[in-house]
Amino acid sequence: MFDRKRIDVYEKGGEKLKQAYEGVTSEQLQAVPPDGSWSLQKIAIHLLDADLIGSDRMKRIASMPIPLLVGFDETAFASLPGSELLSAHDAVDLFHRNRCMTATILRHLPDNAFERFGIHTEGGKVTLSDMLENYIHHLDHHLAFVAKKRKPVASQSAG
Repeated sequence: MFDRKRIDVYEKGGEKLKQAYEGVTSEQLQAVPPDGSWSLQKIAIHLLDADLIGSDRMKRIASMPIPLLVGFDETAFASLPGSELLSAHDAVDLFHRNRCMTATILRHLPDNAFERFGIHTEGGKVTLSDMLENYIHHLDHHLAFVAKKRKPVASQSAG
């Protein structure tokens, strides 16, 4: 039986992301960490991109017979011209709103809908329940990076 509390965990991710970016300045958002990895701004935009794709995938699984779920290249998305001009704070807000809206749909599905599946072009068969877990973990994975990166970025801008 599907654990419906996982929908709450998924939805609360939007608030967790808002808290993670609270008080971050524009300078901090744009700063590239010493290791050359993504800035806090790029992470916010990536999380929104991935979550919008995730919502689409979950809706496809819930509503279509064995949909094809196409993979995407996160590095290519992050490198699109103009991406650096996008607002991280708007991305965080849209992420939060998307999680709330998607959670509303998920709550109205019967338990057996979470056993439905699609075929991912890179990962193969994936159920709606699996997809929900993947996006919960995807956010948590990146929140750990955000917390870690805020420290060196904060000290760089203070110096």
